[in-house]
Amino acid sequence: MVLAQTQPAQPPPAAEQRSQPQPFSFDLVRDLARQAASRDYEDADDGLPDYLADLGYDQYRDIRYRLERALWRDENLPFEVQFFHRGFLYKPRVDVAVVAFGKVQPIIFDPGQFHYGNNAFPEPVPADLGFAGLRLHYPLNRPDYKDEVAAFLGASYFRVLGAGQVYGASARGLAIDTALPSGEEFPLFRRFWIERPAPGASFIRLWALLDSPSVAGAFQFILRPGAASMMDIDCAIYARRDIAKLGLAPLTSMYFYGEADRKQVVDYRPEVHDSDGLLVAASPEEWRWRPCVNPGSLQITTLPLINPRGFGLLQRDREFANYQDLESRFELRPSMWVAPKGDWGEGVVELIEIPTESEANDNLVAVWVPSGSMKQGQELVRSYSLRSYLEDDQLPPLGRAVATRLSLYNPGFENAVRMVIDFNGGPLPALPDDAPITAEASVKPARLIHLNLQRNPVTSGWRATMLFEPETGDPVELRLFLRQNEQILTETWTYRWMP
Repeated sequence: MVLAQTQPAQPPPAAEQRSQPQPFSFDLVRDLARQAASRDYEDADDGLPDYLADLGYDQYRDIRYRLERALWRDENLPFEVQFFHRGFLYKPRVDVAVVAFGKVQPIIFDPGQFHYGNNAFPEPVPADLGFAGLRLHYPLNRPDYKDEVAAFLGASYFRVLGAGQVYGASARGLAIDTALPSGEEFPLFRRFWIERPAPGASFIRLWALLDSPSVAGAFQFILRPGAASMMDIDCAIYARRDIAKLGLAPLTSMYFYGEADRKQVVDYRPEVHDSDGLLVAASPEEWRWRPCVNPGSLQITTLPLINPRGFGLLQRDREFANYQDLESRFELRPSMWVAPKGDWGEGVVELIEIPTESEANDNLVAVWVPSGSMKQGQELVRSYSLRSYLEDDQLPPLGRAVATRLSLYNPGFENAVRMVIDFNGGPLPALPDDAPITAEASVKPARLIHLNLQRNPVTSGWRATMLFEPETGDPVELRLFLRQNEQILTETWTYRWMP
């Protein structure tokens, strides 16, 4: 698509300038969301033929966007845009427009934009079908090829990539009533506006209108691809009705098994997960790490905070040898970090872990839940950044728990559990072997039998080992961190052992 630019020979009179439409902006999308929230919700699953709605996974993947039809393909711009076809799980229609040179121009769906592979449909694809979502491309890994750097597909889900990464964890625009007995509501992005980037631009801006039976919302995304891609996000949420549980900046990922809880499956892979833990920055001095688990039943962990500094689902283990999967490349799955801007008030960072028997299921959710319910007619405005990265020695700027292992084989202590936690990074490698480091541990409700800390000469880190015996049939909450005199050396490792 080529959008021509026209410029007047001289500025129009002041009266004419005042009568001209405003430049497209986040405020305009907020106005649309506010108006939408004042009306009844309308279902978005319109006009999708059954033969597309009933597509299987492989059939849907056989529908490919034609590369030569990408938006801005021949315009020598740093970004290109491709679009997703409706069908399979992605049924709602998503309208897309381009904002360029002071004008808003819709992107018109055309079946000729797609290869349909081996699919044989009983009738032609409707010419006005519309899209299911979009993806952004940018020369991320080499200058002569535009890699996929972000995708918006399905409800309000989106994913972001940095250099050398493969898709793993996802983000969402909003979560409503997640893990409540009443069932979860999934808002969806119904419209997108993409701003035409300037030649040589290092960022791209787009806006989205979110909709659901309970809310309407406006979003602004500014994506800056790089070694660690950054997305600045502004959102304004308007309640159509009372909402019991609102979740902001939700992250979703997969954890099947890892070093501490290998499932009883015959599999050549030592670990299978997109994310291996939740990191929370409670304050500049306090960081908490909770390794993920695949629980036997639904497990919810909450961390009450005021004005959180950040949280994220991280993939810390970067060793291929610990995965041995040449196709999935779990060691290249990105960590996703949310950094709130401004005051977010009181609330909790919530980690939801759902049992799964397959790596095909996303079974982790990390989300900020503000205190209190949201009432009909209320507005909630928040801003944050979302970062996709592989390594960052400032998250946290302390020593970190790099491995968590569990043993139920403890001769002489048949009813005990042994946890082995390896710490490294931060100040730890530079400390002498005889440094006066102590391990501070808590086990509740349980009896701590033994706590040991020793240098790990192989990694230049430190290994803490705790042996405890549960006193009841209840879950045991574990906490551990390292210190030298009054100096905190590491994040606080936390774990819930389930009997």
